[in-house]
Amino acid sequence: MDLHTQEAILKAVAQHGKENTIVLLGSPSPESAEIAAETVVHGDPTYAGPLAEAQLGLSVFHILEDQVRDVIDPWLYEEQVGIMDTVLDKAGIVAALQQVRTRCHGTR
Repeated sequence: MDLHTQEAILKAVAQHGKENTIVLLGSPSPESAEIAAETVVHGDPTYAGPLAEAQLGLSVFHILEDQVRDVIDPWLYEEQVGIMDTVLDKAGIVAALQQVRTRCHGTR
């Protein structure tokens, strides 16, 4: 997760509060999704970005997760995300996010 995105997340949290902020990822691999999720929950593991020691504990999801897909207009989802659903490691990404949520928030 780049520094600009980390800063934008901090601003969103400051403006709306942690309880009203959800992070939606589009990371292309299980590893990158896990690192990004950990960053918005426990802080930047590289200690280089604005979230270096910010343990925000935010709710985090990936665009490929079924619970996300279910709340988006099907035409829009297909238009904007469709091909990713077939070419990325959806099962690995979903498992990585679930592990982060379980580890960080208990079962969610």
